[in-house]
Amino acid sequence: MAFASANDRNDLPRLARIDPLQFDLLFSGCKLERYAAGQHLFVQEDAADRIYGVMSGTVEISIYSPGGQKLVANIELQRSLVGEIGALDGRPRTATAICLTACELVSLSRTQLFDRIEKNPSLARAMIELLCARLRWVSGELGDQAFFGIEARLAKRLVFLAGVMADGAGWIPISQSELGEFLGATRESVNKTLNDWRNRQIIAIKRGGLRITDSKALNHIAQSQDDD
Repeated sequence: MAFASANDRNDLPRLARIDPLQFDLLFSGCKLERYAAGQHLFVQEDAADRIYGVMSGTVEISIYSPGGQKLVANIELQRSLVGEIGALDGRPRTATAICLTACELVSLSRTQLFDRIEKNPSLARAMIELLCARLRWVSGELGDQAFFGIEARLAKRLVFLAGVMADGAGWIPISQSELGEFLGATRESVNKTLNDWRNRQIIAIKRGGLRITDSKALNHIAQSQDDD
């Protein structure tokens, strides 16, 4: 998501995926792998030798500072790719990937990945488009950090999470601490903002989750540039 004015920022964050047909072509014949909730696929700075495709479940992508501070960069759901950067350039992992839920995945070694790309040139285009989508995401996040306050950034993230994680009743299974990790913000600042929104009946809160009750108001906040 590239930088844009407040009037143009209706393209709230979305998952970056390759075309489903390309996903199937990439992982054709791969054996299904099962991972338990809490299991790591890889850790930041690990040697990179595989690319993963998510068949089911939720994978969290996080970055850690040298002091151990955590920033959640993204979440990956069904038909998402995980670990493509390291698998493509062969350099150490740029982030940590952990299964938030029980997951079913497929994977390829770096050698297998390039072999399939060489045999199927359309995969090269699909991977380029995916990397461009990732770069746009990062550009958008940098722009949000520079130009938008905590309320707008939190609202944008809730709208995104509601679209990919909410259950049938609209509840998003995430804690206030986890929301802070998504934004690089303190739990206290997130808690203060969420309580204000609950008092204004924009959201509902329960232990371990929240639900958007006034999507129009939240979208308005998400597109409001910080004037400070």
